[in-house]
Amino acid sequence: MTDGLVARYLSRPGATAATADAAPAARRFQEMTGTSGELRPGWVDLARLLDVLGPSGLAELDLSVERLLEDDGVVYTPIAGTYDGGPTAPERWRLDPLPLVVEDAEWQQLEAGLIQRSVLLDAVMTDLYGPQALLDLGLLPPELVFGHSGYLRAAAGIRNPGAHQLFFHAVDVVRDGQGAFRALGDRSQAPSGAGYALADRRVVSRVLPDLFRRSAPRGLGAFFHTMRSALISVAPRTAEDPRVVVLSPDTHSESGFDHALLASTLGVPLVETADLTVRHGRLWMLSVGRLEPVDVVVRRVDADWSDPLELRPTSRYGVVGLTEVARRGAVSVVNPIGSGLLESPGLLPFLPELAGAILGESLKLPSQPSFWCGRPIDLDHVLAHFEQMVLLPTDRGRSIHPARLSRAEQAAWRDRVRAEPHRWVGQSISDLAEAPIADPTGLRSGQVSMRLFSVAHGSGYVAMPGALGRTQDVAIPGGPSVAKDVWVQAPRRSAGRDRVWLYEGPTVTPVPVESTSSPRVLEDMFWLGRYAERAEDLIRLLNVTRERIDEFRFRPDHPGAGTVPVLLAAVSAVTGTRPSAPGDPLRYLRDLLLDGADPGSVAQSLTGLRSAARAVRDQLSDDTWIVLAGMDRAIAELAAAPDSADGGGILLESAQAAVLTGMLALSGMAAENMVRDPGWHFLDLGHRIERAQQLTALLRATLRRSHGPAVDSLVVESVLTVGESGVTYRRRYRGRIQIATMLELLLLDPGNPRSVAYQVAQARTDLRALPVGSATSRPARRLEEIDAVLRRCRPEELEVENEIGERVELTALLDGLNDAFRAVADATTAQHFWRPAPMVSFGLDGLVETR
Repeated sequence: MTDGLVARYLSRPGATAATADAAPAARRFQEMTGTSGELRPGWVDLARLLDVLGPSGLAELDLSVERLLEDDGVVYTPIAGTYDGGPTAPERWRLDPLPLVVEDAEWQQLEAGLIQRSVLLDAVMTDLYGPQALLDLGLLPPELVFGHSGYLRAAAGIRNPGAHQLFFHAVDVVRDGQGAFRALGDRSQAPSGAGYALADRRVVSRVLPDLFRRSAPRGLGAFFHTMRSALISVAPRTAEDPRVVVLSPDTHSESGFDHALLASTLGVPLVETADLTVRHGRLWMLSVGRLEPVDVVVRRVDADWSDPLELRPTSRYGVVGLTEVARRGAVSVVNPIGSGLLESPGLLPFLPELAGAILGESLKLPSQPSFWCGRPIDLDHVLAHFEQMVLLPTDRGRSIHPARLSRAEQAAWRDRVRAEPHRWVGQSISDLAEAPIADPTGLRSGQVSMRLFSVAHGSGYVAMPGALGRTQDVAIPGGPSVAKDVWVQAPRRSAGRDRVWLYEGPTVTPVPVESTSSPRVLEDMFWLGRYAERAEDLIRLLNVTRERIDEFRFRPDHPGAGTVPVLLAAVSAVTGTRPSAPGDPLRYLRDLLLDGADPGSVAQSLTGLRSAARAVRDQLSDDTWIVLAGMDRAIAELAAAPDSADGGGILLESAQAAVLTGMLALSGMAAENMVRDPGWHFLDLGHRIERAQQLTALLRATLRRSHGPAVDSLVVESVLTVGESGVTYRRRYRGRIQIATMLELLLLDPGNPRSVAYQVAQARTDLRALPVGSATSRPARRLEEIDAVLRRCRPEELEVENEIGERVELTALLDGLNDAFRAVADATTAQHFWRPAPMVSFGLDGLVETR
């Protein structure tokens, strides 16, 4: 092996072959070489690539991954504690560009162990919510079961169709220092991460295309295809055309991205509590003017939060009556309510005996050595090896690492464990296998783990041929972890094994299907349109203002220099902001682009745009996130530069151009790529209302009074530029600048896509296209009134000034129009975006809102 990156990585202390004084068995397992010191077959191609890349190539690879993650909008939202803790700001997903390679023979071992654990835990859950023979035979202690918050008595008697009740299962796996796989724990509540694994694969396959083609790891697409058909199969027997939904706490939840990508991949709606309701013994999804039946719920809300009526009264994330509907067999909830019990670490010490009793087999994927302190012998062992243990609560709570505590703290925890032994499990700490991590300076070593996934299908379980990998730098104990794409090598004999078939089941008639969207989704689409239009219009205004500032910066005595204060006043009036430094107009424009906390700023509009887009991620093209990421990078570059570094406004100009380009791209995608369903019409309606409001506010701010011929002429030119109508105006009126002709074009011309009249016509068209559209609806009546007002307008009369230069009639008209469009927005919200009234319960502290 040459003296390249890989050789230096493998020759670091603790990674080389055993010396004469060190027995080979004592060496830690290295994913790249095992214990032999020689490259394992699956890693040869990657090692060669790393030596070719060198440190500079690795750094570029890392930047490419970061950029692609931004382009795909892959984020993770840390949660402060439980659901009650509330969300924090989304953070970017961290992914190592180097894959973790799992050889075929190893995968067969892992796959068999995963499926066996799925079958075993399914049998345990079925028994504990049924005959409870395991308790009668003494195979499980009652306090572990009934003392766990995941055991929900309301779930007794609930059974989904099919051979298995545990539909989704995941297990966190590590490889110990000797190379043996161990399970750290099982995930059965609402196993998340499969969507992130898919996102990781998309990114790594693009940054390492040649290596990906040569290695040809097992594909992940077939697993999601299997999941889709499996979900259909567990629908109630009475469902002729089963409807599946993914129930998420909300788009800002910890794994909101994962939920959205899962729903998008499966081709099913992503819903929240406000989208669902129980009526007449069935679960329904709210849609435009009607209710749609729901047959299968992919639950991504913890079970005890999923129904405030029977489970947690204070829950704001569940559906009132969901448990009773599931009990009646009218809807299938997967994973079933009550499945969280299986995540208890207290079950781990009992799994070997349970496997023998239930399956007649030994455990193929053993757990990391774990000891339930409720048994005296296990308690003694944990206390005797206290610093070599991790204390895991049998119920919810954080784990404790005694080795990181002071002596006094260790003594206090020993006393606590002795006082409540049944509440604690001790899990042995051992050295873990390591794998290389990319670093700008070379390769670092990280301890790796994998989350494996399975789904019930037919009479058995199917494993995803890959995993969500995680790695943690060994040099930073307790530091942040980074994701890894897991490549499972495919055996040569199984070519085509992972193929995703286009059709499965009986042929269906290709008829149009009416789109279904909940009021919440439609409201987010409406605001997505409003924020997009607001950001575009504001950035156009800032562009023109900056150009006028540049034009007259060194010519303050020019007759047209008065245009600058007029435009700055217009910016202030339209945005509702004030400059922090009145003598520095460029800084004002810069702040409007960067300060998201300032209501009315471009930054605030872009923040709202991102939030609305995340809320309807499953409705949007993947290209949306590429556009948003491009704007974010341009703004970040401007923010990183000190004010003094952009004295000429070059960076500001570049950032403004990038934002405008992005907004135009989003508009183009919506116009050319989106199906004209209710979601699109509300998106377009939001655009129309916002464009009309922005335009009337701009006209009022700039034209309510005369500023003299020279300034008025330049102001009209500027307003026409903001309204993207300058070319049309010059061609139509041959360059003669007049207030009246400008008002004719921007207010009254029904053929100008930027005019107020055009926005009215298109908004009326959008309302008529809705399933519940009506010419007599309140929003439609408001628009009709606006149309009548515009038809009565005479531009030459609106241009008239009084004795002090004010255009009174124009100002009154624009004020009335702005108020009228606001009324249209309010009426649209009241009619179409209704949500169920919150349910309240009488608790010890009085009324408690639960939904």
